[in-house]
Amino acid sequence: MKIMSLIGAASIAVLSTTAGVSAQDCNAAGTVGTGGSAAAGATSASSVGTAGVCQTGEGTTSSVGSGGSAATTNGKAMSKTHVNDNGDKLRSQTKAQAVDKGTFSKSRTKTSTDGDSLQSTTRTMSHEPGQKPVKNTTEQKIILPQQ
Repeated sequence: MKIMSLIGAASIAVLSTTAGVSAQDCNAAGTVGTGGSAAAGATSASSVGTAGVCQTGEGTTSSVGSGGSAATTNGKAMSKTHVNDNGDKLRSQTKAQAVDKGTFSKSRTKTSTDGDSLQSTTRTMSHEPGQKPVKNTTEQKIILPQQ
């Protein structure tokens, strides 16, 4: 009987300088999001991130969220998420990785907003011994118009 190891993490942070804003009230608004998965052998890892901004005459409302998971049947799996709130800048990063001997899968998503721009990048990689690594990068960036 095989035992599967599964690790998961999710985190969301919200910074709000205006309360009760509906989408119709935004002078400028945007959302971004990326995600990805990698799998090799008996390992898999995935991560996702999203960010949103609404600018009004009274201020800016921003949010960022990120999460991920990793799984393997015989090796080790880990997933961790970190969210940083630095004034008007929000940043999140999720790393997920599963390793089974020389075979591994990993995924990392970084997402950020600084009030007038939003960015999300996901990088994935999987590898089995004797084969070339499989890599992928997904990026999305939006710069909101100046008010």
